[in-house]
Amino acid sequence: METVLPFLSFWGHAAVGFAYAALAIWLLHKYGTRNRQQAILIFAMAVTATWGIAATYAGPISLASYCTETARNFAWLSFMFFLLRSGEGRQQPRTINMIYIALLLVLIFQLATDAIVTALAPVGVEGYIMTQSAMTLRMIFAVGALVLVHNLYTVSAPEARWGISLPMAALAAMWTYDLNQYTISYLTDAPSMELVATRGFAAAVLAPVFVMGAKRNSNWRLRLSRSVAFQSVSLVAIGIYLLAMVLLATALELVGGTYVRLAQITVIFGMSLAALLIMPSGRFKSWLNVVIAKNFFQHRYDYRSEWMRFADTIGFPSKEAAPFYERVVKSLADIFESPAGLLLVPDEEGRLTLQARWNWSTADVPANCVTSMTMPFFESTGHIVSMDEVRAGTDERVDARAVPQWLYDEAQAWAIVPLVHFGKLAGLAILARPRMPRALDWEDLDMLRVVGRQLASYLAEAASQQALAESQQFEQFNRRFAFVVHDIKNLVSQLSILARNAERHAEKPEFRADMIDTLRSSVDKMNELLARLSQHNKSRHAQPVAVDIGAAVMKAVHEKRLIYPIDAQLSAGLFAIADPARVETIIGHLVQNAIEATPDGSPVRISCRPQGTDVAVKIADNGVGMTESFISNHLFKPFESTKDGGFGIGAYEARALAMSMGGQLRVESRVGKGTTFTLLLPGAHEGSKDKSLEEAA
Repeated sequence: METVLPFLSFWGHAAVGFAYAALAIWLLHKYGTRNRQQAILIFAMAVTATWGIAATYAGPISLASYCTETARNFAWLSFMFFLLRSGEGRQQPRTINMIYIALLLVLIFQLATDAIVTALAPVGVEGYIMTQSAMTLRMIFAVGALVLVHNLYTVSAPEARWGISLPMAALAAMWTYDLNQYTISYLTDAPSMELVATRGFAAAVLAPVFVMGAKRNSNWRLRLSRSVAFQSVSLVAIGIYLLAMVLLATALELVGGTYVRLAQITVIFGMSLAALLIMPSGRFKSWLNVVIAKNFFQHRYDYRSEWMRFADTIGFPSKEAAPFYERVVKSLADIFESPAGLLLVPDEEGRLTLQARWNWSTADVPANCVTSMTMPFFESTGHIVSMDEVRAGTDERVDARAVPQWLYDEAQAWAIVPLVHFGKLAGLAILARPRMPRALDWEDLDMLRVVGRQLASYLAEAASQQALAESQQFEQFNRRFAFVVHDIKNLVSQLSILARNAERHAEKPEFRADMIDTLRSSVDKMNELLARLSQHNKSRHAQPVAVDIGAAVMKAVHEKRLIYPIDAQLSAGLFAIADPARVETIIGHLVQNAIEATPDGSPVRISCRPQGTDVAVKIADNGVGMTESFISNHLFKPFESTKDGGFGIGAYEARALAMSMGGQLRVESRVGKGTTFTLLLPGAHEGSKDKSLEEAA
């Protein structure tokens, strides 16, 4: 053992010197000193390499090794401090700055103590006190550094933790090893040579972790969470950790034997590895939060901080924040540590449709995502549904018909939260299962009800704002239309003058030539105006009657079949209550959209068939398709068009015309696989058919 330990110490610390020097050179060459954090990180790598070199040539317990170790700790402490100061968000509290200052003073006293112990070599009681003081200072620094590592990780925003989790875990492992080494040395009144010898290899193993962390976050920008506060939980955890270390080390010393040092080394490596693996774990943090909430607090939630976070997420979003509907889901999911969620909101026809996904791309949500009983049940009861209880059949208050089958099949579905505003369902939030599975208790349900009501009011306000915006858009359109009418009036006046003069001068060749030029110019101007309008006028429609849908559809696509392949499979004798003119307009819009969405020239398929009490006309293509987001947020909104010069009123007008006849217009689409529009019109009974045939005869 006496010959092995120096060998391990030499090559372990030599590996530290080589690895961190190479890492510093690589960072300098690849990223440079683009900001202060990057420069300090390179400096910390270089100082760590210097510590390894000093321990290699002068020995791991020499003054040079101790001084460079202190410089290494100062460099990494500076890196964390400036990383925190560069964070975007709220300012850190003074408590954190005071800890940094206190640890800086500890490092200064540590240098002085090491110099006295090494240079003056005091003996007797004075020497013992000075040696134990040096160990105590190193233990204090390791404890404080671990607290700051935990604090830096917890105050960063959840989306920013991925970028700093690896270097923070590596620093936690490094200082955990130091804490264990100096604790055992303090308890045994002598340096633990086994731990000193293997310390170099332990530090060298962490170098690849820093490499991966540098690749993740090369700019070293930190985004602070909205709740930047010093959390004392880390002090409690480290205190328990120290107590366990003291008891374990004391027990090993009392037992004695050949393998005491080996057991101590195993414990040190095991605890360091646990710090490296457990600290970034979201599941561990969730478990710890549950344990703390159950055993140390009267209530599960800190209602003040949760409400402030909720208000910030919804009411004060940053520039990089997600869209409104995704923030609605996120604000609810964050409170219950749910990793994902869905939001269903009523469309203009009153049907619940998928409006937003948050971190849940795997959920297979069908086009008809609810049953006919879903909205009546949740509007009348406002009941919050636990999917685990529904699957087990233990919640007798839930009408099984109100929960769609796809939610039973989706294993991650955890809770359904109705967002009810003045007795009307403004939305339905579906939360994914938390990292630590648990049942909903009374406190969860109360929080869900309160937050659900608040979110329902936000959704209702958003719907009102959207309706107001559409009204303003129509007002702008009317204002623009007034200019067009003015131009038309001028053209009419010009043509009226031309008509009057033609009665007197029509026989003159010169007048006829001017008349032709004027007519040609007027026609060009009218075509230009029509192109600017590009929509049908809003004349009064005829009352819906029993109409042969097949004949109406064929009439609508007659001209388009001459220029584009259309596969029409129409059943004869299908009658619906509709206005033929409006049906032709709807079919014309949908077929034209299908043609424009199919660049490869594949045929557009049209079919008519009964569907319950309705008649369904389907227009399908194999075109580019549309995303869920586009269908929910843009497709049926006026003045939003992807075509150059388009007004974006085609799909909006088609659905409005369908609804004006008591029908519906539905759409199913997949990106790259095509789109299917379904026009549903009320079917005609036999009496209406006979009357329609008599009028046609």
